[in-house]
Amino acid sequence: MTTAALKTTSLTELHKSLGAKMVPFAGYNMPVLYNNLIQEHHAVRNSVGVFDVSHMGEFMLKGPKALDLIQAVTSNDASKLTDGKVQYSCLPNDKGGIVDDLLVYRWKEDEYYLVVNASNIEKDWEWISKHNSYGVEMVNMSDDMSLLAVQGPNAVKALQKLTSVDLASMEYYTFTSGTLAGIEGVIISNTGYTGAGGFELYVMNNDARKLWDAVMEAGAEFEIKPCGLGARDTLRLEMGFCLYGNDINDETSPIEAGLGWITKFTKNFTMSDYHKKLKEEGVKKKLVGFEMIERGIPRQHYDIVDGQGNVIGEVTSGTQSPSLGKAIGMGYVKTEYSKQNTEIFINIRETRIKARVTKLPFLQK
Repeated sequence: MTTAALKTTSLTELHKSLGAKMVPFAGYNMPVLYNNLIQEHHAVRNSVGVFDVSHMGEFMLKGPKALDLIQAVTSNDASKLTDGKVQYSCLPNDKGGIVDDLLVYRWKEDEYYLVVNASNIEKDWEWISKHNSYGVEMVNMSDDMSLLAVQGPNAVKALQKLTSVDLASMEYYTFTSGTLAGIEGVIISNTGYTGAGGFELYVMNNDARKLWDAVMEAGAEFEIKPCGLGARDTLRLEMGFCLYGNDINDETSPIEAGLGWITKFTKNFTMSDYHKKLKEEGVKKKLVGFEMIERGIPRQHYDIVDGQGNVIGEVTSGTQSPSLGKAIGMGYVKTEYSKQNTEIFINIRETRIKARVTKLPFLQK
């Protein structure tokens, strides 16, 4: 895809002016890093950083049967949500895999907000629409909304200067709507995909620059850094969080991916009997975390092999962990190799490099 054909966020020109290295991602022209990935990573782990994640998709579902539709298409039990709560879930497909993973926000009894991955906006919209036999009003707000993820242990202190909402009292996976940086109706969500704490802030596109500038000013005393998708990836991988397209996809069951905790059989959803059977009878492959014992960085699609060189799986994500100072990865292996401390090998440029299955998250708090 040419740069001209890529979608942009409201802040694309700002990122360029800050010297960001821009790359195509999920059909968007996005900043992968501004200056130094390691510094951006550490800023989020130790203080505060801000990501432009406006490429994410947002759908509003309204009507008396909104919950019925959500229950039918998602794996988690959305009936457990109360107003102002958020839930991590996935959309199972009709082949035993996953359409996407997503967040479900409950505004009120008949109004929900779904946040989906940028690469899957169209696919998810079509999938949910196809199952909307409930007369639910669906609004795709993806092109109108901007989203900043302000992440890190000092995110609360920085953002509290900008709002009267008591951020410290907001529990993880809750949200509210309030005035922030003089902008009314900001959705303030205690969520994020870094494991470092912080908030995700949803605003209309025309307020995105004002919000960015205010956040950067409020975070200046904490040496806030703009952060790109590179740091977002190393941060989420240290926490063992799945990335759609890498660790989960159209062919992987949430049960295989270790997402049994968001797969509830208290209700019927797409292919629920299939996934229930997998849970009861066991799976042939499992997503595991591993750390490299010998020198080498695992990358997506590298073969995972046993001591004799037999292929037993495939790497789905891998990196050099800035926080841990060692190479880590995730991948699917045959179930018999999934136990903690099992010795495995990664084929890196036709050389078997020793690794060990380890507990997730890699970064233990």
